[in-house]
Amino acid sequence: MSKSANAFSMKSTLNELIFLLLFFVITLNVNAQRGIKWSNDGDSYYRVEKGEIVQYTLPENKANILVSKQQLTPTGSVTPLKLSFYTFSGDQQKMLLFTNTKKVWRLQSRGDYWTLDLKSGALKQLGTGLPSSSLMFAKFSPDGKSVAYVSENNIFVEDLASSTMKALTTDGTVTLINGTFDWVYEEEFACRDGFRWSPDSKSIAYWQIDAGSIKKFYMINNTDSIYSQLVPIEYPKVGEKPSSCKVGVVNIADAKTTWIGIPGEPDQHYIVRMEFIPNSNKLLIQQLNRKQNHSKLFISESAGGSLKLIHEESDEAWVDIYQPGNPYTIDFTNNFIWLNESNSILWASEKDGWRHLYQVSLDGKPEKLITKGDFDFIDLKFTDQVEGFVYFMASPENATQQYLYRTKLNGKGKPELLSPTSLQGSHDYSFSTNGKYASHSFSNNYTMPAREFITVADHTPIVEKDGILARLDTLQETPTTEFFKITTSENIEMDGWMVKPKNFDPAKKFPVVFYVYTEPASANVIDTYGVGRNGLYNGDMTEDGYIYVSIDNRGTPVPKGRAWRKSIYRKIGQINISDQAMAASEILKWDFVDTSRIAVWGWSGGGTATLNLMFQYPDIYKTGIAVAAVGNALTYDNIYQERFMGLPQENMEDFVNGSPITYAKNLKGNLLYIHGTGDDNVHYQNAEMLINELVKYNKQFQFMAYPNRTHGISEGEGTSEHLSTLYTNFLKMHCPPGGK
Repeated sequence: MSKSANAFSMKSTLNELIFLLLFFVITLNVNAQRGIKWSNDGDSYYRVEKGEIVQYTLPENKANILVSKQQLTPTGSVTPLKLSFYTFSGDQQKMLLFTNTKKVWRLQSRGDYWTLDLKSGALKQLGTGLPSSSLMFAKFSPDGKSVAYVSENNIFVEDLASSTMKALTTDGTVTLINGTFDWVYEEEFACRDGFRWSPDSKSIAYWQIDAGSIKKFYMINNTDSIYSQLVPIEYPKVGEKPSSCKVGVVNIADAKTTWIGIPGEPDQHYIVRMEFIPNSNKLLIQQLNRKQNHSKLFISESAGGSLKLIHEESDEAWVDIYQPGNPYTIDFTNNFIWLNESNSILWASEKDGWRHLYQVSLDGKPEKLITKGDFDFIDLKFTDQVEGFVYFMASPENATQQYLYRTKLNGKGKPELLSPTSLQGSHDYSFSTNGKYASHSFSNNYTMPAREFITVADHTPIVEKDGILARLDTLQETPTTEFFKITTSENIEMDGWMVKPKNFDPAKKFPVVFYVYTEPASANVIDTYGVGRNGLYNGDMTEDGYIYVSIDNRGTPVPKGRAWRKSIYRKIGQINISDQAMAASEILKWDFVDTSRIAVWGWSGGGTATLNLMFQYPDIYKTGIAVAAVGNALTYDNIYQERFMGLPQENMEDFVNGSPITYAKNLKGNLLYIHGTGDDNVHYQNAEMLINELVKYNKQFQFMAYPNRTHGISEGEGTSEHLSTLYTNFLKMHCPPGGK
């Protein structure tokens, strides 16, 4: 249900194919950047090709095999390691190789780690005395002599010369978690890697999460054995206290931990960032209060644990947590962005009504506004402290697109557009470490994703024939997706897209299928390739004769300013639903729309919106398909719900008024409700609660439970095909395609 703060990204809760097609969590532009790892000097990059690590040197883009399959083959084996992830030591003379991975909630973040010495060719497995596929987040020490990792919720360090392993914590259990996080921290803050090396390699700072007081939610596995099995998960529902959290610094030599004296009750706040200040033994820690509307930055002397408050920020709604990078990759960490020899950090804030970058000093100097203007900063790409520029993504004129800009780090410049104006759509960039080169990707709704390597100074392709503009004719297709703006009776203007049938005749009337999400976690109306495709439909909607539409209401995380995004505070299930219905009312006035054939569908938060639209506006929406929906707002987790809705102890009426179950008695149309019984995110109890309410009022509907499937409903042979067939057959039966 929940997603990341980036307006062009979304939380990974569905299986890869369906998730990309449905929610655009990671746009195709971002996907084009995957697999690239830049060298320390910035003049080359690495990627895995055919099971080997290849280095490309710029500007020639000359390929050289850095690590061969033979080097990746352990002694006594004939099969090379299959890499899921790799990283270098600081001097790039050693490598950490991640393989044999297992899923932990959303990502394959548990597995086996090996070290490879690039000089000697020695390949060694780490943690050989620990359970297979149990290591997490292995990292070289800054001096390159050791590697630390987590196994079974304890932190270990291993000396590379002697292969001696030492446990730095020994009290880890299922609920006492050292160096990583519980379900809800991972799900809602994208916190996974929970420890940091000190710059001198002598200590490690780490999170300890105590979920022992969190009530267990029990899922039931009825399919893997004759007798049912209970599957417990520590899951804090909205209104329940958070897990207790604290930060400690453990000394490598004696494995003794010093706890940092963070103010406040440990189960009434969150610690969302923690990192050693470069070249020091001090920690910089960000704390959020439970409602997530008050952020504090503390500096701590790790030896004594004393704290100094250096910055705080409040918001009447919530304080966004911004971090550049992709939160759906194993190497994502919530780190700070250091400036001025680590005397200040870059900070994102909406305090002036727009999302902007600020420079926040660690020594009490006044903060500086960097990205000035009536527009939203979207994402950070590079800080050039030598030349004094910051490179960032923004789109002041079109909230469905994004472009590269730069401005002066001192706040005295004006934003300068760098992306080519001839390429209208969604751009993305991966900068080399020296800022000289970048991997530039681009797509829009009719241009397939393409990538080029450019020199940043003039934004020109390194190899002209490989440039995007040079290949544009081969990348572009006939546009089928129309972007539009619609203004409601309440004078709210929203962006939308529409795909019309191939046999469209404006003299005829066609059915409309609305695709919705509507919550603060994701935007649907993004000008990127594939945006108008329905990944669940078995066939071609345009061939069959449907109009497919999506609209972004107030509260969606698009770059339209703070007021747009945070107007939904305490009103999820109300303002977003009203906006969608009012926009649909305007669309129903179009001459070619058949008002008797109006369908709506969505997954997760979109499934919730589908239910609310069907129940609150039954005269508009005649058919609905809701997948993995929250039927009762009180069943979802505390971090997501309390951030956007407040505490039910204080404003219970908002939770009641936003819950589909409250309006289930109003159902008139045709409803298909789908849920996996093993959903650890949006629990299956939502389906049972909703079913009870519909039964109570004799509301007839169709229901499909997928046994032991999770939120993505992807597990099990034949599942995806069955789900697609079910969805399509129901839609065709109750909202027949074609013009009339």
